[in-house]
Amino acid sequence: MNRTLCLALLLILSASGNGFAQIGQASADFNAVGKAHPSPYNVYGAQFPRIEADARVTFQFRAPDAAKVQVSINNKPYDMVKGADGNWTYTSEPQDLGYHNYWMIVDGAMVLDPATYGFIGYSHMCNGFEIPDPDGGFYELKNVPHGNVLLKNYYSKTFNTWRHIFVYTPPDYDKNPSARYPVLYLQHGGGEDQRVWIEMGRTNLILDNLIAEGKVKPFIVVMETSAVGPQMAPVPGGPRPAGTPAPGAPGTRAPGAPGTPAPGAPARRAFSFDAYADLMIKDMIPYIDATFRTIPDQAHRAMSGLSMGAMCTKAVTLAHPETFSHIGLFSGGTIAPAEIKDKSKVKLVFMSYGSREGGSAGVKAAADALNQAGIKGVSYVSPLTAHEWQSWRRSLREFAPLLFKD
Repeated sequence: MNRTLCLALLLILSASGNGFAQIGQASADFNAVGKAHPSPYNVYGAQFPRIEADARVTFQFRAPDAAKVQVSINNKPYDMVKGADGNWTYTSEPQDLGYHNYWMIVDGAMVLDPATYGFIGYSHMCNGFEIPDPDGGFYELKNVPHGNVLLKNYYSKTFNTWRHIFVYTPPDYDKNPSARYPVLYLQHGGGEDQRVWIEMGRTNLILDNLIAEGKVKPFIVVMETSAVGPQMAPVPGGPRPAGTPAPGAPGTRAPGAPGTPAPGAPARRAFSFDAYADLMIKDMIPYIDATFRTIPDQAHRAMSGLSMGAMCTKAVTLAHPETFSHIGLFSGGTIAPAEIKDKSKVKLVFMSYGSREGGSAGVKAAADALNQAGIKGVSYVSPLTAHEWQSWRRSLREFAPLLFKD
């Protein structure tokens, strides 16, 4: 995303809290089921990518001098066909519901489609398209009170660097200056950063809608990248954070899944969950508690994340039971009773997967084991989704109403 577009987006988010509803096509296009329409992430007036009525996607890219053009959808390339006018086209097979990344490969070089906004994923910038979900109204912009999404910077004394975070405050935060709020620390997946839970996850709209329906106790959400450490290339079999399963282990990503670097992608940041825990405990949480009207105690502090962010969440929360009371793992493993040091401090462990993921078969048994040990465990399996944003949007919808129930 270029600097001008990024700044414009941040100003919109901070001013209105309406997220991507103001960007690209009308918000209704996110759920324009059964009719062909431009992707809601297209720049103004761009007709491609076009979402077809049957959930196929038609791409068009102008490259009259290119010998070969491909479109990579979720990290899998497909050959496009060149027309006499110099435009290359491709129509996909029907795609799963929800958000998907794509980019172009022109004579072997990865490039972005200029007709669509840019997003972070797969350790590099991508384009995106959205397949409408007939049951996706929970993340649609509605005529309800809206919270704000703020971009904040704080200084980490632990690592001597500035850190950038997104913070969601609920709709009544500015209207009720005496109220204090619980906090959810929400983590991204591998190859992503602090932007994705707003840009792809639509967290602010999900929570606005749940709060308006009376299903959620309002809380603050803090989103930050967990990257702490030097640059490193993603080498198979190379260094992995403690507790991270080896490639191919049950429940891990399939090749091409989000977080799997694309060929030719830049080196990914190294992640140390222990180092990130130090940053959270010593720098970020104190900053949030000093800057926002939080309820600054363990009972009103939660952490969750998707994929690698779930692994980070597990490592940080289990090492610091005095700090977090609610834990959410989305597509990132399970927690066994024996792993919890102080069972009295854990109010909730939520675990979820998409039904097409390898880990989905074990989450109910894991939750049952926790409940038998006297720890509240909840499982959720997203129907007909894989390691993708529709699984994680639905997981947040299921997780949020369970938080901070006194």
